[in-house]
Amino acid sequence: MLDKVLIANRGEIALRVLRACRELGIKSVAAYSAADANLKHVLLADETVCIGPAPSQDSYLNMPSIIAAAEVTDAVAIHPGYGFLAENADFAEQVEESGFVFIGPKAETIRLMGDKVSAIEAMRKAGVPCVPGTGALKLEDADEHMRNARELGYPVIIKAAGGGGGRGMRVVHSEAALLNAITITQTEARAAFGNDQVYMEKYLERPRHIEFQVLADGHGNAIHLGERDCSMQRRHQKVVEEAPAPGITPEVRAQMGMRCVDACRQIGYRGAGTFEFLYEDGEFHFIEMNTRIQVEHPVTEMVTGIDIIKAQLAIAAGDPLPWSQDEIMVSGHAIECRINAEHPTTFMPSPGTVSLWHPPGGPGIRVDSHVYTGYKVPPHYDSLLAKIIAHGDERPSAIARMTSALGEIVLDGIHTNVPLHQEIFQHSAFKTGGTDIHYLEKRLGLK
Repeated sequence: MLDKVLIANRGEIALRVLRACRELGIKSVAAYSAADANLKHVLLADETVCIGPAPSQDSYLNMPSIIAAAEVTDAVAIHPGYGFLAENADFAEQVEESGFVFIGPKAETIRLMGDKVSAIEAMRKAGVPCVPGTGALKLEDADEHMRNARELGYPVIIKAAGGGGGRGMRVVHSEAALLNAITITQTEARAAFGNDQVYMEKYLERPRHIEFQVLADGHGNAIHLGERDCSMQRRHQKVVEEAPAPGITPEVRAQMGMRCVDACRQIGYRGAGTFEFLYEDGEFHFIEMNTRIQVEHPVTEMVTGIDIIKAQLAIAAGDPLPWSQDEIMVSGHAIECRINAEHPTTFMPSPGTVSLWHPPGGPGIRVDSHVYTGYKVPPHYDSLLAKIIAHGDERPSAIARMTSALGEIVLDGIHTNVPLHQEIFQHSAFKTGGTDIHYLEKRLGLK
């Protein structure tokens, strides 16, 4: 096992990684920005290194500073968490070239899956179903683009190959708007991602967002841990996630999960990863693979009993997976609510001091949070404060436990989206299950 790990992240995921390290007897190094000196994981880590001022580009995105922090503390590995540099192939490459272990996939795998065009090509070769679409588009092939769009059928969507998180995409409803949409998306993609390559897909109008969690050890062994439903979204950002997905049968889970496992073996995957699909009319369509730990990983942990962060650390140490697919069982139902520092109706960020924090508890309730009374929420980063996870024998009991937990939360001094979650859990459509990715925005009047 690795003896010292540098945590190149912040907030709840940094604390989550630190706790896993402690359980395994691994020493931890907290690499933090000047704004985060009082974060809980910084106060608890075996060693700490300030890697720069508050702005992300000067700290959590500063590759030389992070690698230098590993050097001066004699860390042997770097865990990138999620966000920031977690899916940056150049960072993974520099970490390995500097003599450290990158706790994640190989750089070439991150590059392959980070480019949506190459990722889709790889998945098609592996037999994973994809959304009908094209390869990379060139603006001069105007007649071909129009022909492709007519064959796919309007509406179509133009996507940036280097995009993600809901950025770099534009829906086109008519032939008259097609070429202009391609030009604009290319321009935006070049500015946002440094890559102006775009492609076209059939636009699915009422899909669900379902993803499969995988683990692969780099020795040819791979397993899946079932699926999650992440369809409750606002502006392509997940709000509520659950496992297993309502309406997905064990037979379908096994079939799609093994397709993901086979794809892991074909691309030589190493570490934790997530295959993301749009699911409509009983069909799965691959959209992307996230080559990192996901924010919503706790719901999978709750229904499988497997600690995914510990698995990441063991895989990075070179250990083979200790489980076979037959040993993975899905038990009960788990739901996660993301608690953000934002106004519940305007969604404006709400930095400030937490004057009182009392997390919920009770049977089946888990809280992943770095917050404490007196904690100052900085304005520089993502607004995620806590993840509340409820587990029950069945989906209705998980919903009941989450409803109770949301009523117990005390988080004073700033605005949070707790009232939004409380409203969602009263919706009859949510209680039934199976809402599509547009449901919440339509409910909120945003579409």
